Amino acid sequence: MKELFHFDSPPETYAADAVVLCCLDERIRLVVNKFLRRQKILHPDMIVVAGGAKNLASPRNDSDRDFILEQVRISIRHHQPPRIYLMTHSDCAAYGGLAAFGEDRSREAEHHERELLRAAEVVKTEFPRLTPFCFFVAFDGVHQVESKPAG
Repeated sequence: MKELFHFDSPPETYAADAVVLCCLDERIRLVVNKFLRRQKILHPDMIVVAGGAKNLASPRNDSDRDFILEQVRISIRHHQPPRIYLMTHSDCAAYGGLAAFGEDRSREAEHHERELLRAAEVVKTEFPRLTPFCFFVAFDGVHQVESKPAG
């Protein structure tokens, strides 16, 4: 093998501040990274896939959800995160973009709120010790979705 870039990374294991499930869309990468730092999430275990939390809430098939759940299990096993950040974003192609909501940002945000709450329920069922936090990334900022009380 030929070394193309030299960089010394610390080989010691770490404890993750959170598992973060978000979309791969480049348009949200900077805001997600800045938001995580603002939240003091300095050691995230990033799960970056098209659709982000959609893969838990309304996956195309069971294997998509299973893949994400296995990634979370690996994070828990090796890095013991206390929380998971579940994220979706505006104009996400995995949802059909803003066009799927008739270009109505309010309708889109309401749909994402329901999706994030559904994803949080999956997490609570599968990983009762992991606290889920839900966020919708819009082009004007990051919005937290609050869990609804039971009943």
